[in-house]
Amino acid sequence: MRRVLLSTVVIALVAPAAAADLAPRPYTKTSPAVIPIYDWTGFYVGLNGGGGSAHQCWDVVNAGGLVIAPPLAMGCQNATGGTVGGQIGYRWQIANSVFGLEAQGNWANFKGSNANLAFAGVQDEAKLDAFGLMTGQIGYAWNNVLVYVKGGAAVVRDKYRVYDFGTGLTLNNGSETRWGGAVGAGLEFDFAPNWSVGVEYDHLFLSHRDVDFFSTGIVGVPVGAFAGTARIGQDVDIGMVRVNYRWGAPVTATY
Repeated sequence: MRRVLLSTVVIALVAPAAAADLAPRPYTKTSPAVIPIYDWTGFYVGLNGGGGSAHQCWDVVNAGGLVIAPPLAMGCQNATGGTVGGQIGYRWQIANSVFGLEAQGNWANFKGSNANLAFAGVQDEAKLDAFGLMTGQIGYAWNNVLVYVKGGAAVVRDKYRVYDFGTGLTLNNGSETRWGGAVGAGLEFDFAPNWSVGVEYDHLFLSHRDVDFFSTGIVGVPVGAFAGTARIGQDVDIGMVRVNYRWGAPVTATY
């Protein structure tokens, strides 16, 4: 009995000490969440496509050398159609603010016509077949979403013709390259590393220009002879979907 009691006492004294010598149970820390941070800084190049409308109003100021004052209204039209093109630019991001410069060039097929109000049986037709934009941008980024406004210079290439409504024969024609201003706004979304897709609207202010027309020889005037001058005012509205590829700062991570 004494031996059993002694053994019990020894075990009671040794067990706590042995337990104290055991290594503590390891603590495993939960891995933190990784949150990607998008940086819009870098060069980019992309493609775009969409449609637009060129609103024009014509006034005749000279008919075959005869000055018409005040100018006589010939009517207005909306030349509509599609466009495709490309853009290249550079953006840099400071905190949530994004600044950029961009050049864009597009082929277009905005075409329309109206009945000439000054000359019976005659139709006026316009076609905008190309435009370019050179703009600066200011935007605000919410991680991989960017909203921006833009403004700068615009240039368009216009072709005009006056034709007989009954036969469709061209009586005289003209063309010009016209400069003006542009403003716009866009929304862009970075959907993959270095790739983004967005939508953009632009308005082009192209004011009024005097455009000379020349004969095709149909009305008995020699081919290439001066036929008259029309004062044409023009504004253009364009909507596009854009896809860009960006070189520059990679996506970083925060915890």
